[in-house]
Amino acid sequence: MLFHRAAVDVSRSTPNYVAGLIRRHRQAIESPWRRLNPGRQALLVLVHLRKGETFTELGAGFGVSTATAWRYVQETVALLSARSPKLGQALRKATRDGVHYLVPAAR
Repeated sequence: MLFHRAAVDVSRSTPNYVAGLIRRHRQAIESPWRRLNPGRQALLVLVHLRKGETFTELGAGFGVSTATAWRYVQETVALLSARSPKLGQALRKATRDGVHYLVPAAR
């Protein structure tokens, strides 16, 4: 198997923001040592979300198992989704702003 590095086109503040969420979550749950620090976990998740790399590819690229890559993505996506507006809030804001149509983001 061959490996290569790839660029992910996100702003500098995006991985910092995600790493901050992870760092605060780990402190809140008093998490023990983990294989990747919050910055590397944030990068792993952003690579998955932006490029669609498989968990096997992520694990190989970041030096963790496939299962660990999956757990890191699941944990971080849950942290991000907890910060997003709920459907009712989004609909009320759209009505206030005069938006007539909402289109969900493609997955």
